[in-house]
Formats: sequence, C-alpha cells, structure tokens
Amino acid sequence: MLLKIVFLLILLLERANSTSMVTSDKSNELVMIEKSYVNWVKMHASSKQPVFKNAKHKFKPCMTIKVSKNPRLGDFVTLQKAINAVPAINLCRVVIFIGAGTYREKVEVPNTKAYMSLVGAGADKTIVEWDDTADRTGQSGRKLGTYASATFAVNSPYFIAKNITFKNNAPSPPSGALGKQAVALRISADKAAFIGCKFVGAQDTLYDHLGRHYFKDCYIEGSVDFIFGNGLSYYKDCHLHAISNSYGALTAQKRDSFLQETGFSFVNCKITGSGALYLGRAWGSFSRVVFSYTYMDKIITSRGWYDWGDKNREMTVFYGQYKCSGPGAKYGGRVPWSRELTQEEAKPFISLDFIDGHRWLHRL
Repeated sequence: MLLKIVFLLILLLERANSTSMVTSDKSNELVMIEKSYVNWVKMHASSKQPVFKNAKHKFKPCMTIKVSKNPRLGDFVTLQKAINAVPAINLCRVVIFIGAGTYREKVEVPNTKAYMSLVGAGADKTIVEWDDTADRTGQSGRKLGTYASATFAVNSPYFIAKNITFKNNAPSPPSGALGKQAVALRISADKAAFIGCKFVGAQDTLYDHLGRHYFKDCYIEGSVDFIFGNGLSYYKDCHLHAISNSYGALTAQKRDSFLQETGFSFVNCKITGSGALYLGRAWGSFSRVVFSYTYMDKIITSRGWYDWGDKNREMTVFYGQYKCSGPGAKYGGRVPWSRELTQEEAKPFISLDFIDGHRWLHRL
C-alpha cells in the first residue's frame, strides 16, 4: 500500500508538471499513465535501485499456497486469488504450487508482492491462457494497447516461474495487421527467472519489458517480434519457434541510448519454424541482441537483421552472432552492420555475468 501511495503521489506530480497531461483526450491520458508507471519502475525497481533496496534474492519459503482446479485439493481454484492472498510488501519467499489444468484467466502480480514463486505440474500440464489483443476494448471502454494485452503480467521483483505455459490464444494475424499485438507474458520487474516454461502466442508473445531476466530451458513461440522489450535478459538452452506464413521477426529489442545497459543474449538455443524470419528488428535506435552457439534453421533470412526502416540505426545497433550453426547461421549474406563476433567480443554475452546473474541466481 505504501508503494502504491508513493506511486500515486509521483503520478500526481507528473500530471501537475506536464502540460501534455492537460488534455481531454482520455487515450492520451492512458498513454501518459503507462509512461509514468514505467518511469516509476525504472527509478524504484531498476538494477541500480530496486524497490527492496537492502533485500537479497530469498529462496527459503515462508509460505506455500496450492492452486487446483479441484477445490478439495487446493487453497484456491484461480491463480489471481492465490496471488491476492499474499501480503502486500511481502519480504519472504512465497511458493504457489499450481496443479495440472488449463486456467483461463488474466493474471497480474502487483509491484508490492516480491519473492513470489509459481511452480506448475509441468509446462504441458499447467497452462494459463487468455486471448486479449491490443485493439480490444477493456473495461474502461478504451483499447487495451500492447502493454495491457498480457495474459500474465509481472510487476514485482524476485519473481520465479517453473514448469508453466503462458499462452495468448488470439489468432495469428495477417501480415501488416494493426492492433493485433497479443502478449502471453509481460515481465516489468528486476531479477526474474523462468525455468522450463512455455510462452505461446503470435505477434508480440513475450514482452521482456524492464529489468534483468533469466530464461532457462524455455519454449517461446510466435510470428512477429515475439520476444520484445528493453530488458537485460539471458536466454539459455531455449527453443525459439516461428509460426509465420510470411516474413516475421524473432526479436525487437528497444535499447534507445548507448548509456542503457540492456539487451538480449541467446546462448545454446535452437531456432525452428516456418516463414522467413529476421533474427531481430531495431525497435530501439541502440538495439542490442547477440546469438551464441545457437542452431538456426533455414527459415532465417540471409540478411539476418532489419533496421526498422531507419538507416541511421544501422550505425548504432549492436547485432552479432558467435559460433552459431545450421543452414540459417551462414554469415556471408548478413547485413554489413551486423557482426560475426570474436571470442573476446562474445565473452561478455555468454555467461551469467551479462545479467549479473552470479549474484542472484546461484541457488536456482
């Protein structure tokens, strides 16, 4: 509650000081509210200054909760009710065990509930699904936008998920369709880990929004920009599967300043699927993505990368690959502004040090 009050005070101050907020256009107000929230998260939940400043990544549980489709076998029958039962400003690890079944619900972990672990019965057995798209009208009567289209949204640090499928059931849109972004999971907090999980969708499946994140043994499926955002994230031993019938893109990383310590690193992953796939599109002017020791199927376009229609970004992005294999990994046809990295250049991207992981992942 205290953090919510602080955020509201910050939001009110920003409204008072921003002339762009003095408008009767409600859709613009929604955009400004989201931007204010993002700024608040950056200030209070970044790698430099987390919300729980003196806290460490706690693993020993102080509370366990069971969720089951069968009310006789669990404490709750929905995930959101289980999450709501966790005390606000939580300072110890809470483990929520989720039984087998398909949980059709839209779920959000608020920013006041840290140290939460969700453990499923297996990614093929425990499924959380919804079907919102960016152009769908929400309860407020306004369009949701990409940010609010997520089936599962995480706003609090030190989150862990294991053996769960997060799914957005919205149908795959035709190429060039507007407003069809359909997020399966959005992670907008620092120091989060996903192990043995699946993220299933089409356009904009995994919103790797803000913070340091670790993905291990995960399956991620989509068509266009299906891993996107401005996180600092390390993907290890993951399967990345495209379902596009035409052109698609695997990543859209949004680093927009050379001062930002963000980017995506994929190590020992596998890329398969259909269509013609770019490894990444330069959503941010300083977008940064590296693939190392990764198998690339023939679906990868020879050029590899796309500048988002802005030639200036070709001078500022950092796109590279290191010791990748497969028919799509041939570097000869790549755009000249991408890089085939040397061992020394690749070194910062191929260990957990990329996300400072040795400090907060050592017991996972």
